[in-house]
Amino acid sequence: MSDQLEVLDMRHNSLSGSLQTTFSYGSKLKSFNLHGNNLGGKLPRSLANCKELEVLDLGNNQLNDTFPMWLGTLPNLQVLSLRLNNLHGPIRTSTSSKLFPQLRMLDLSRNAFTAELPTSLFRNLKALRRIDKTMKAPGDEEITYYQDLVIVATKGLELEVVRILSLYTSMDLSNNEFEGHIPSMLGDLIALRVLNLSHNELQGHIPPSLGKLSVVESLDLSSNRLSGEIPKQLVSLTSLAVFNLSRNHLEGCIPKGNPFDTFGNNSYEGNDGLRGFPVSGGCGSDRIPETNNTAFVPLLDSP
Repeated sequence: MSDQLEVLDMRHNSLSGSLQTTFSYGSKLKSFNLHGNNLGGKLPRSLANCKELEVLDLGNNQLNDTFPMWLGTLPNLQVLSLRLNNLHGPIRTSTSSKLFPQLRMLDLSRNAFTAELPTSLFRNLKALRRIDKTMKAPGDEEITYYQDLVIVATKGLELEVVRILSLYTSMDLSNNEFEGHIPSMLGDLIALRVLNLSHNELQGHIPPSLGKLSVVESLDLSSNRLSGEIPKQLVSLTSLAVFNLSRNHLEGCIPKGNPFDTFGNNSYEGNDGLRGFPVSGGCGSDRIPETNNTAFVPLLDSP
């Protein structure tokens, strides 16, 4: 492969076999997309030589490997999609504080990752710890040297997102075998617009720190084993358009106010202990007191 190649897009080409390409140190590759093929084996370690790589999409293949923490040494990597493969095992901890410094989109959904959610990974991700208020969607007149198309599962749909580098921040760890608690440090990733942890084995309470995700638009924690109450701090998520806590073991009062006033029963189904709008008429101080239908009949003195 030429060291001068900047974009390699061979998605949906029925490619099979193992990914044995060797990438030389000094490669100019910026975008590498093999999504939707039948490639197996392990990820080539030589990808770590591609220091200018910004987009890596190997989703929907048959890769059989553990999580490639070594990709975190790529200083410009912004998009990493490994969804729908045979990746497995725990995401091992790392003592480094400089991994994945520019990562804005991480999709590891539909694999077989196990153990607890990777706090050492979340502790890095510096690009998700700040909101770039100057960031805006590129106009039609903008000229870019390439366009990237990545599949993102959000709001119940699979969307094809173009120019993802300028527009999107997301983390999808759904449909794995993660267990343990949701780390409170996820609330520090304040630039996230999509967070999907659904269909795992997560338990414990929903951390109130998620209320700091001020720009999040889609939050899916469904089909886990979460318990306790819904944190009132989530009321501050005014950008939230899709909210799914269904099929857990939550209880108590559903918080009131925007955005909670806009969510329907399907956001909460399968949590028999929840009360309040929209699953019941009232909760706590809002509960309508039961009326006593027994009439008061004064006693009359006998004549």
